[in-house]
Amino acid sequence: MKLKSSLGDRWVVVFAYSFIAIFALICLYPFLLTISVSFSSESAIARNGYALLPQLPTLDTYRYIFVNSGASILRSYGVTFFITTVGTAGALLITSMMAFAISIRKLRYRNVIAFISNFTIIFSAGLIPWYMVSVNYYGLKNTIWAMILPAMLNVWNMFLMRTYFTAISPSLFEAAEIDGANYFTIFWKVAMPLSKTPLLTVGLMYALAYWNDWWHALIFINKRDLFPLQYYLYNILSNVNAISSGRIPVGASGSITLPAETVKMAVTIITIGPIMFLYPFIQRYFVQGIMAGAVKE
Repeated sequence: MKLKSSLGDRWVVVFAYSFIAIFALICLYPFLLTISVSFSSESAIARNGYALLPQLPTLDTYRYIFVNSGASILRSYGVTFFITTVGTAGALLITSMMAFAISIRKLRYRNVIAFISNFTIIFSAGLIPWYMVSVNYYGLKNTIWAMILPAMLNVWNMFLMRTYFTAISPSLFEAAEIDGANYFTIFWKVAMPLSKTPLLTVGLMYALAYWNDWWHALIFINKRDLFPLQYYLYNILSNVNAISSGRIPVGASGSITLPAETVKMAVTIITIGPIMFLYPFIQRYFVQGIMAGAVKE
């Protein structure tokens, strides 16, 4: 039998849906504004400011970016895809293995390992020693691994995965151990298949970090062929701002009005495009992962 809701319950539902709808529109507004400005004329933006609908719609901004640097941007996309794919896969493997290890209660000094890992979140050696070690000892200067290896372990993600591994019933591990499985077999064939949610959650975090990273390229990379997408677009934006401010002569720019404000929005759209289409497919796993450990029975 279906229970009849009271008038007060219906009003609560209406208020909840209305609040969520308004909040969603507030979050969507900046994104729509970004798209609108990227297709607007630079002169109209300078004269009237930002607007939700494109002002004097034009493709000059995207033409400036792709016509002048189309091949380089495609190459940078390839570099970024490689960094994101290889880096995320390697980071997931290392993070999950370390998280599984410190989740085993019989592991000697597991608390010491956890403390040392947590200590690195609060304190670090500093930028200069880190750079010297990475370049002089690891030889990461002007290599694609310079944008992969330094970010391959995030301690917060490791503790998040440890929470999941700890929640798995120890009896499953004990049964596999009785059957003769070693710890790597238990990790690979028992723990990992039961941890799809944390793997997708942590994988998304790593993928976003690798996709948006330009700092390591700024520090280690001088070869233009190794520039990732974010750093290459950062250079385009810096050049546009320098030319617009008059510090660098414009030179021959043809009939295209040099964009300054609109190029910022166009760069944003180019950057977030692939991630924006990927996120809805794994959003529910991301939410479940964030809630890990929030409810205890």
